[in-house]
Amino acid sequence: MSSTKRLRVTALATGALLLAAGCGSGGGSGDPNHLKLYNDKGAWKPYFEQMAKLGEQRTGIGMEPVGYTDEPAYTAFIKSSFRTNVKPDLFTWTTGERLREIVELDQVAETTGIWSQGIEAGDLTEQLRQYYTIDGKQYCVPLNTAYWGMFYNKKVFEEHDLEPPETWDELMDAAAKLKAAGQVPFHQTTPTSLFSFVWFEQLLAGTDPELYDRLSKGRASYTDPGVVKVMEQWKGLIDKGYLTEPGDKADPADHFKSGDAAMVMSGTWFNTSMTQRGLDLGKDYGFFLVPNVNPDLPKRSLIFESGPLCSLKKAPSPESSEKYLKWWTSAEAQEKWANARGDVSANPKVKIADPELGEVAEKATSDENRLVLRYFEATPSPVLTEALSAFDKFLNEPGSYMEVLRTIQKANDRYWKQQKAGS
Repeated sequence: MSSTKRLRVTALATGALLLAAGCGSGGGSGDPNHLKLYNDKGAWKPYFEQMAKLGEQRTGIGMEPVGYTDEPAYTAFIKSSFRTNVKPDLFTWTTGERLREIVELDQVAETTGIWSQGIEAGDLTEQLRQYYTIDGKQYCVPLNTAYWGMFYNKKVFEEHDLEPPETWDELMDAAAKLKAAGQVPFHQTTPTSLFSFVWFEQLLAGTDPELYDRLSKGRASYTDPGVVKVMEQWKGLIDKGYLTEPGDKADPADHFKSGDAAMVMSGTWFNTSMTQRGLDLGKDYGFFLVPNVNPDLPKRSLIFESGPLCSLKKAPSPESSEKYLKWWTSAEAQEKWANARGDVSANPKVKIADPELGEVAEKATSDENRLVLRYFEATPSPVLTEALSAFDKFLNEPGSYMEVLRTIQKANDRYWKQQKAGS
């Protein structure tokens, strides 16, 4: 059995077991004054609990977070809830094709009214609305917003007399200097294949963002010469020893704190992991937006994600769920949520307490950048599943990049042919 098939089978089996085990207490509470918020961010439980206290004070509705740490099991549970009476009041998801998939199953509650009111009140933006719009209607609200860049260990940079780079060549020069001194420049990925796409998306978006967009829409092939070149660049970084070893089970935040890796590419939400470890942005570490590989691009390609908070059409208490979603978008709620975690906010009214993080948010939202939807959200689910497994194989066997690209392209062809046949 292939690794991809094993992943699918394991996810479904785990989800089924969890669902069976939770039939008595799983899903929503059925009490309109007490909601259960299912999420795939188990490590954020303290922050959800802080929001629950504030939310109950302001809305009169209690909220209980139910967190998962295993993504396939979580996905399987949510999808299983579509077919059973065990349904969450609220749940987290992702935008892009994965959101479209469950909307087209006629499962997700529409939030067009919340978006219209939120934009009029200045709590939501037109720029963000497009990521929550499917066939002219909006679904879910922003749980969080994040911009991707490079976190760097200030102590390591100071030891090697380095400054945040302004160009890709400067970034590569810094990596070469660090490697020559016996320091691993970059942390490669998480202990699982969930983020195996990170360097692929950054290299491709920073080289040819138009090709990146076409690829996500089935209008380009993974064997396109431009994509092949990106894989060769990625292989070059691995061959030079610029990235940590694949299969390393250590948490990226621990690698970063210890100085084992000088830099880690991640979303601004990674700042939460840093604060949890007692580190301070601006003092112990910094953050810079990654320069384009292609210096001739008119704007910096900035990887962007916005995770949605959703409710089902057949939620246990639809009116209470909608009321809570509306409150979640308010400036008061978002200020609490963002500053508790040490992250930016989807609400433009929110003042970021950390001045360093506020500066990051200001730079990220400037006209110098072209927002590029993160690969995880931009890629259709069946293709993404194959790609995550394939990129994981590449990390362990860099010479297999053409085989990897052909494998992903087969899934890409299959998906888009099915879409055309069904249209």
